[in-house]
Amino acid sequence: MPIDPPPSAQSATSPGLNPAERLLNLVIALVNTNAAMTKQQVRTAVAGYADAPSDEAFERMFERDKDMLRALGIPVVTVGTGGHTDELGYRIDQDAYALPSIDLTPAELGVLSLAAQFWQDKTLQTDINRAMVKLRAAGAGDPSADALAGLAPSVRAVGDAYGPLMEAIEARRAVTFSYRAAYNGTVLTRHVEPWRIAARDGGWYLMCFDRDRQAPRVFRMSRIESRVRVTGPAGAYDIPDFETDVVLGKAHGEIRQAVVAVRPERAGALRARAKPVPDGERQAYSERLPVPAGAPAGGRAGDQAGWDILEVPYRSLSGMASEAAGYGAALVVLEPEAVRAETLRRLTAAAALGSGTGAQAGASRG
Repeated sequence: MPIDPPPSAQSATSPGLNPAERLLNLVIALVNTNAAMTKQQVRTAVAGYADAPSDEAFERMFERDKDMLRALGIPVVTVGTGGHTDELGYRIDQDAYALPSIDLTPAELGVLSLAAQFWQDKTLQTDINRAMVKLRAAGAGDPSADALAGLAPSVRAVGDAYGPLMEAIEARRAVTFSYRAAYNGTVLTRHVEPWRIAARDGGWYLMCFDRDRQAPRVFRMSRIESRVRVTGPAGAYDIPDFETDVVLGKAHGEIRQAVVAVRPERAGALRARAKPVPDGERQAYSERLPVPAGAPAGGRAGDQAGWDILEVPYRSLSGMASEAAGYGAALVVLEPEAVRAETLRRLTAAAALGSGTGAQAGASRG
């Protein structure tokens, strides 16, 4: 019995149709057929196959496409068409091809929600939001009730450089861009062989080989001033094996420790990498704690109740101060003095943008 393929598979052929388009047309036809499609039906109805100049060329094209689909995990099966002929037909096994139903626990959906917040960049935000809407529509649950709520990652937007750099890394092609140096603000053109991109301390970093300096280098992507231009042929270099944390550690300097006081059950992301200060050392910090709310006039600091005193590792003074200031009154920096002063400066500047009451509150936190 003749089988009419779906309208989407009956589009007019065009000379030199892209092989990927032809494969997609074949998948659409074999998924939507009622029973199976014979080779002749594929040749006449699926866009791309009518271009074959001969029967032999069509046979080679069709066999190659079937093998490609199976290699991609698409289950193309061969079945008899029935009737009085021995002609074979082809279809896609729907049971094997369909994805299983999505059944995520609240914790699993919470992790995906955190990942979605992590990728809140203009180049990816639309796709991420669409994916989360589909997950919730599938009954995956509500991440707002998850135990991970509030642990939102704070990574700045990756910017326009991310896409071209990832393509260059995949193709192993050199790139050029204008870069503003952190130490003096000078903008210079860099010629590099990109190796890897990583997020650390609230920012994105490119690890690469600098052709001008003939040495490995790390560049903060937020300081890339121009459009990234891909140059040279593909496969122009090999990417060496290296430890990302080791390379970034050398670029950022040694790990240092800050001591902070945090309100209970607050600053969850910071607590994840912190450790409590030993009991024997807590008293040394008591004089630097704020005076408890509601204390008599002239009251002294030193009441440790209501505070957890923690040691937090950090590399960048600016990054640590920015994170600390983001927690507002829930966190007080105790030492080192440089981080404490920079945190207070940021809070004072933020309070100055608001009311006079906000400015007083910010200054009292020192």
